[in-house]
Amino acid sequence: MDRTIGAGPATRDEAERGYDNRGAVPDHDAWLAEFASCSKRASEALNPAIDLRFGAGYRETLDLFLPTQPARGTLMFIHGGYWRGMDKRDHAFVAPAFVAAGYAVAVIDYDLCPGVTIATIVEQCRHAVRWLERYGAQHGAPAPRVIAGHSAGGHLAAMMFATDWRLFGIERTPFTGAVTVSGLHDLAPLTLTSINADLRLDADEARRMSPVNYAPIADVPLAIVVGADETSEYLRQAGLLHAAWSASRGARIAAPVLNPGRHHFSMALDYRDPESALTRTTLALFPR
Repeated sequence: MDRTIGAGPATRDEAERGYDNRGAVPDHDAWLAEFASCSKRASEALNPAIDLRFGAGYRETLDLFLPTQPARGTLMFIHGGYWRGMDKRDHAFVAPAFVAAGYAVAVIDYDLCPGVTIATIVEQCRHAVRWLERYGAQHGAPAPRVIAGHSAGGHLAAMMFATDWRLFGIERTPFTGAVTVSGLHDLAPLTLTSINADLRLDADEARRMSPVNYAPIADVPLAIVVGADETSEYLRQAGLLHAAWSASRGARIAAPVLNPGRHHFSMALDYRDPESALTRTTLALFPR
C-alpha cells in the first residue's frame, strides 16, 4: 500500500476525478439500485424496529435488526453518501449476514450537509454510540459492539476512534473494534471539489475533521479496507490513515487490505455475503 500514500491532487480537476465515484463507475445507477433492492428484501425478511431515536436531530434515528435468539453483540453501521446523501434504509442489506451469525445490527442515520456541518454529523454518531452503550441491551442490542462505516461512514467510524468517551460519561472504549470501508480520512482534498459546495469546508475545518490529524484514543483494533478498483485517491486515503495511526502508542491498526475486483459500490455490497472477506474481517472484531 505504500504506493498509495503519495501527494494528493494538485489541481481541482485531479481532485474532481479522484473523488467522483459515480464517474469512476459508469453503471453506478445499477449498483445503487442493488443497494435499495437488497435492503428492501432484508427489511421485509427481518422486520426491524425502525426509527429508534438516539438524539434530537431530525434524522438521529436507527433501525435495529435482531436475531431470533438473544444477540451475542451488536454491529453499528454508518452509511456513506459524502455526508450529504443516502439513508439508513438504503443499507439494510448489511444486516442479514450478521443477524444469521447471532448479532444485532443497528443501522444509524444522521442529518445531512448542507443543512448541518460534518462536525455536527460526527457528534451525532457519538450520540448513537452513547445510546447503544446506555440503552442498547434493553432493546436487544448488547455489548460487545463493533462499528463499521462505508465511504463517509468510514470517516465517521474513524472519528469514533479519536473521541474521548469520558466527555460522554463513558469510562472505557464503548466498542471492541471498527472497520473503515473505502473511508475518507483526510478531508483537505475535498475543499478542491464541487462536493464542497455542500460540505462548506475551509482549510481549518477540513483539518479539524480529518482523522489523520488525531492520535487514536481507542485501544481496540481498526481494520482499513478498500476496493482494489477504486480511484487512486481512495487507495491513498487508506494508506494515509494507516501511516498516521499505526505508530501511535497502543494503536492496533491493521495494514490496509485491498479487496480485488471491487470498486466503491461493489465494496460495500460485500456485506451481503456471509463468507466475504469483508464480513469475516468485521466478525473477527467481536471477541470470541
